[in-house]
Amino acid sequence: MPPLLFLPLLLGAFYDLGQAMSQDEKLRLRNQVIEMFDHAYQNYMDHAYPADELMPLTCRGRVRGLEPSRGDVDDALGRFSLTLIDTLDTLVLLNKTTEFEAAVRRVLSDVRLDNDIVVSVFETNIRVLGGLLGGHSMAVMLKEGGQHMQWYQDELLHMAKDLGLRLLPAFNTSSGLPYPRVNLKYGVRGPETRTGTETDTCTACAGTIILEFAALSRFTGDPVFEAHARRALDFLWEKRQRNSNLVGTTINIHSGEWVRRDSGVGAGIDSYYEYLLKAYILLGDDQFLQRFNIHYASIMKYISQPPLLLDVHIHKPLLPARTWMDSLLAFFPGLQVLKGDIRPAIETHEMLYQVTKKHNFLPEAFTTDFRVHWAQHPLRPEFAESTYFLYKATGDPYYLEAGRTILDNLNRFARVPCGFAAMKDVRTGSHEDRMDSFFLAEMFKYLFLLFAEEEDLPFDVEDYVFTTEAHLLPLSLSIAPHSSSSPLNTTSEVELDDSNFDWTCPNTRLLFPDPAFPRHLREPIRSAVDKSCPRPAPHREPGMGRPPLRAQDFMANNPEHLELLRRMGVNLIHLKDGRVQLVQHATQAVSAIAAEDGVRFMQEMMELSSQQQKEQLPPRAIQIVSHPFYGRVVLTAGPAQFGTDLSKSSTGVRGFVTVAEPYSGCSEIANAEYIQGNIALLQRGQCMFAEKARHIQKAGAIGGIVIDDNEGSSSDTAPLFQMAGDGRNTDDVTLPLLFLFHKEGNILLEALKEYREVEVLLSDKARDRGADAQEAEEGCLTEATTSTSAEPINQSQMSTLELDESTSEEVQPTHEEVTEELGDLEAQVLHERDSEQRKEPVGESDPSSQTVDELLADWQEDLEAFRQMEKDEL
Repeated sequence: MPPLLFLPLLLGAFYDLGQAMSQDEKLRLRNQVIEMFDHAYQNYMDHAYPADELMPLTCRGRVRGLEPSRGDVDDALGRFSLTLIDTLDTLVLLNKTTEFEAAVRRVLSDVRLDNDIVVSVFETNIRVLGGLLGGHSMAVMLKEGGQHMQWYQDELLHMAKDLGLRLLPAFNTSSGLPYPRVNLKYGVRGPETRTGTETDTCTACAGTIILEFAALSRFTGDPVFEAHARRALDFLWEKRQRNSNLVGTTINIHSGEWVRRDSGVGAGIDSYYEYLLKAYILLGDDQFLQRFNIHYASIMKYISQPPLLLDVHIHKPLLPARTWMDSLLAFFPGLQVLKGDIRPAIETHEMLYQVTKKHNFLPEAFTTDFRVHWAQHPLRPEFAESTYFLYKATGDPYYLEAGRTILDNLNRFARVPCGFAAMKDVRTGSHEDRMDSFFLAEMFKYLFLLFAEEEDLPFDVEDYVFTTEAHLLPLSLSIAPHSSSSPLNTTSEVELDDSNFDWTCPNTRLLFPDPAFPRHLREPIRSAVDKSCPRPAPHREPGMGRPPLRAQDFMANNPEHLELLRRMGVNLIHLKDGRVQLVQHATQAVSAIAAEDGVRFMQEMMELSSQQQKEQLPPRAIQIVSHPFYGRVVLTAGPAQFGTDLSKSSTGVRGFVTVAEPYSGCSEIANAEYIQGNIALLQRGQCMFAEKARHIQKAGAIGGIVIDDNEGSSSDTAPLFQMAGDGRNTDDVTLPLLFLFHKEGNILLEALKEYREVEVLLSDKARDRGADAQEAEEGCLTEATTSTSAEPINQSQMSTLELDESTSEEVQPTHEEVTEELGDLEAQVLHERDSEQRKEPVGESDPSSQTVDELLADWQEDLEAFRQMEKDEL
């Protein structure tokens, strides 16, 4: 069956009743996309090339091995100028032919593919191999036009084949599923490879190979690449759960056993489904469409709960696997458009659009009531992709407005002088020093196509299929010479009745005779997101008795309380990081009754910890707004459980920062004349947070920032926490007090040291930085533009209790040991319930000797923690 039946993508099928966007406005937005691309691309070339990626906050390149490891996310980097290769075909689409020709020459002269480095097979395939093939396709197209690239002799294709051969050793498994990583120089066998010991891979990692490998085979005439990709897909198909026809998220590459049996359309599986449908479109093989349709029917039966897409268990598909969604599923409405199933595409896209408007960007994960589950946003393009495909299918100007929202938010919140910075926390607007290559490869393609007219395009995009990285492969490959039967394909195929499958896109005029129909689909979804359920009120477990000392009354610097703890067999230990640990040894209590009281006290602490977790406040933002920062530096801060509630302030608290004397803030402020009307900087320790707040308030301060006294502490390696009161009524504290770890606080101190007058804004989230930024100097101001942030506060990091689970619940003096960690000298419990969610500490030099640049750089990323979080949830 020829693939061309899939090409008429429902053009102009129906329109919303909204006002159509004028041609002048579309032209303005189209030009804005080009300007934004130029800003990102030129800063990469000026400040990062030949490094793999740009670090837009510190205006330098990210070179693997020279920056602290970020875990799996670094496996995309191979010291092969990743961003340049990933951007090649974007340059042509945006009519930058001269820049494309120069970029190709740079790739040919500068890029090496034989580096002794371990890379992700999946990422290298879709980004580098796909980028080289997309670049080759564009070069051939331009050469055939007769005006450009006349010197080109398939050099990019030769590089692509070289890379393909370097990836092939990963497929040397009994199942045909590739190892997740490969050494570009040594393959996967032998100690020098430093890989090849992995047993698991994700479904998408093994199932997102066919487009690039088949294209490589058909461009070169060598069938080995397509054969290996088909074999991997065959194995995944055979291992699907036969009753539900769903696949799991992670599979053992040797045995074929499912390691993770949750199934969805987001992270870990997403592009497997995408490549089944697109392999049919590109290659014309009916088998791929048959498999896709069987999977799709199960997705719509079990996973789709319009407008939601919720993971289920493959063996019990009616049982939900989790109650949140990840942002990678945002591609799915676009795939549904390609399939021709428009109604659910409209519904899911509308849900995603409302979540985007609620948080400015799609959080990496969000709950079924549309709250932030994981606050990071690395400038992913999937929502823009689906927006483009829905506009392409419907012609509805509503999707142009959605595209405008994407553009505006990128410029308002992510744009920095050296490019565009990923969001570390969508709630506060804080940044990460990161601009992934897919931002240039995908985001600007889809946004340009959304606003472009046919005459603006240098070629007909209908002649190409987009890979998952938005690289362009020509549909003419379907008739290119290739081996019709693969010697590696030994899998038998179930005979299927053609009548079960749709072979063409449906007629949307018959599906949606009422032009107002899309609007009617969207309105209830918009209402549902706007009225998302409030957080349930904290629930307290019944009390466990009343010990002589109540946990809620305990103060760690009260001598009487410490004596009561000693009598109950509870010892207080000061940890090196400034926290306090409580440990109970029942044998050390003065009596059995006292030991029993100690157990009750620790249980009460656990109850208090649980309550504080549920009553947690969201993180706050400290935004440096003075010259030369202009609001580009945003530090995520821990809140206090007392003082001004910044979430109820529309303007926040703005003022210049001044170091208090004494720095601890534990006695009357000596420099009150300088503190008055300003925001005081304080050091953690020696007294209660509330006591510090009272002293600076008495001195006339309008706010306070407490900086951790534990050198080297950072949000990268420690959870943020709420500053608790002192056990007394704190209604007298009326100013806002925020907390910064030492590393983030030192950024503020270094800025004060260098610029003397530093003005900050204390608020619930970062304010719009666009206006101030326009006044900033043009170019890359490293110290002035770098933004950093602390780890977002989440439910697992706020407050928990460590208990020795091997002990009996009864009082047994020889075995009972209960521990609890307390923050500062407060009765604030600070522990991490799930140890798997903690990031590995990064080795650091003496922070006191670091420059502003060094302090602002090298932030550990959240992606690995996010993946581990998914695992923990299940």
